[in-house]
Amino acid sequence: MTDTSMLILIAGPYRSGTDGDPEAMAANLAYLEAAAWPVFAAGHLPVIGEWIALPVLHAAGAGPTDLLADRVLYPTAERLLARCDAVLRLPGDSTGADQDVATARRRGLPVYYDIAEIPVLTRQEHP
Repeated sequence: MTDTSMLILIAGPYRSGTDGDPEAMAANLAYLEAAAWPVFAAGHLPVIGEWIALPVLHAAGAGPTDLLADRVLYPTAERLLARCDAVLRLPGDSTGADQDVATARRRGLPVYYDIAEIPVLTRQEHP
């Protein structure tokens, strides 16, 4: 249990199962982002790798289905995990999220599988 705020990587499906469909990827990102408020409301700082990786890809003139994506998405999560304190692994098949969990475990970081498992430092109600 922690008594200080954590930077928590929210990991789950983004491209997995979408066959490159932009609407399906947007729905998966919305699914990941839905966990951001509860993490924040508990007193922590949520982060999603795609929040960083997608602008990097865009700046390189690429998108999430381009060949460059694997060279940006996975390394972004790896670099983020060097600074994160924990991972929240949401349900759903995802090679990248499974890699995030494996990296977190190697680094001795807690991995939560439900928002209710995350220690609550503050309790903020939704506005």
